[in-house]
Amino acid sequence: MKRLKTYLFALLPLAFITFSCDEEDILVQEQLDNNPLPGAETGDGGVLDLSNYISLGNSITAGFMDNALYTNGQNHSFPNLLATQFAIQGVGGGSFNQPDINSANGFSGVSGTNILGRYELSLAQQRPVPTVGEAIGDFSGNKSELNNFGVPGMKITDATNPGFANPYYLRFASNPGTSTVLGDALSTTPTFFSYWLGNNDILGYAVAGGVDESSITSQPNFQSALEQSLGALVQSGAEGVVMTLPPFVLLPYFRAVKWNAITLDQATADQLNAGLGSVNQVLEGMVEANLITQADYDEREISYSAGANPILAHDTELEDLGPKFDLLLLLNRISAAQREQLRPYEQSRPLRNGELPLLTAGSLLGTEADGDNSANTPTTTIGAVIPLGYNLLNPSNSDGDGLFLNIEEFETVVEMTATYNATIAGVVAGINAQANGSITLVDVQPAFADAFGLSPALANALFDPSNGANPALAAFADAAEARADGTLGIMIEGHNLQPDFAPNGIFSTDGIHPNPRGHAIIANLIIEALNNQKGADIPMVNVTALRGILARDF
Repeated sequence: MKRLKTYLFALLPLAFITFSCDEEDILVQEQLDNNPLPGAETGDGGVLDLSNYISLGNSITAGFMDNALYTNGQNHSFPNLLATQFAIQGVGGGSFNQPDINSANGFSGVSGTNILGRYELSLAQQRPVPTVGEAIGDFSGNKSELNNFGVPGMKITDATNPGFANPYYLRFASNPGTSTVLGDALSTTPTFFSYWLGNNDILGYAVAGGVDESSITSQPNFQSALEQSLGALVQSGAEGVVMTLPPFVLLPYFRAVKWNAITLDQATADQLNAGLGSVNQVLEGMVEANLITQADYDEREISYSAGANPILAHDTELEDLGPKFDLLLLLNRISAAQREQLRPYEQSRPLRNGELPLLTAGSLLGTEADGDNSANTPTTTIGAVIPLGYNLLNPSNSDGDGLFLNIEEFETVVEMTATYNATIAGVVAGINAQANGSITLVDVQPAFADAFGLSPALANALFDPSNGANPALAAFADAAEARADGTLGIMIEGHNLQPDFAPNGIFSTDGIHPNPRGHAIIANLIIEALNNQKGADIPMVNVTALRGILARDF
């Protein structure tokens, strides 16, 4: 508007010289007609009462990103973006209060005596690096006026648990130790809600490398908790949206590091083969002595060539060959020095195509296992010589399994995600049948299929492991298949945004949580569903007007 006024005022002196007053008025009016001033944005809430919107969910709902909860992340949470659109004239939304963290960098961990904050992408190092963090204190605002009840780390069963001792919840709980997240949310008498829980019920298993199946919430417990929470919200008189779970195995946390990330030239490959050939020779002798099978040898064999090579990893699910190596020593088939050299390879194997190294593995690969990163110690390189996850300084503390998902663990994550989504669809359908369609189901998977460049066939296979046996899964798979175009990235406002944490990506630097642009895409999926199903006309969030990742040059 300021530029337009300046432009008009610049024309006026010329108008006084050349035109009469009437002609001047005509000229000004023509300029206004050709360059209309933007009016106030308006919308329509349709049949929805958005006057008191509350959000219930976990870390994404809270605005957790870049591996921390910090102020700017909270400000760009999808619920806060939604509430901003709801507050547009005519839509009917009210104020939206969050339990502000009041921390520029937040908290992501501790290194020695240093508090680590949110991650930023180091352009020089080509990896996420932490900032200096701050200790997080209690929420000092009015707890009774909160609208965002997102709690990082919360499982679906935690929402009704009075013993939920999560520090992010305790800082704003109405009565720590006895209150519940759901109870606090209901006490605000909401008119509308967003509900996105269930992610952590399988994601915790996945991000830990699939080592603890007990961390997975059973389907019966998942369904019971979902019915309890959604039932209470609808019975309070509120309408709302419920989101499905995304395909976690597509997240950058599981895709940034490739299974064959060891890139070598021919000379280095030859050097490694010469140095590690003795390991293969011992294993070949064990096959001949019937101590291991040929299949076991094939799985463990170490062989390098020029180009991309599989990561050598420590896998505790393999048979521990330590006792058999000890037997070879007793039989004088190997020397004591050879026995010691074999120690890192008691449970080692190259990764296979389809296995997923975690983002945390990326900071280890190529470094020296003995802590000496000088150029004179190439014989202890992690992932090529020393197996990823093997602790050379403390072998009993080795845990390579926590650094990658094997094929079976990958399938577990896919199948449980699909099972949860089928459960969500069934519970929402059941409640809607009794409550006159109070819940709008928003399936986020088609957008993921589009962003990650899945082919239609792969989208169908990934989102429907039952191959059509489950009608709810089949419907999700069909929707994702329709959006899958095989082209990496998602087109938003003329820009191809990538499914990673690069500068034009939609994920934050932790590889799991969306960045502000990703949150805006989620908000728009919800708005689109409400506009289509509830007769609303809620303006969309301008995705590209928001920032992507935070980066630094050093």
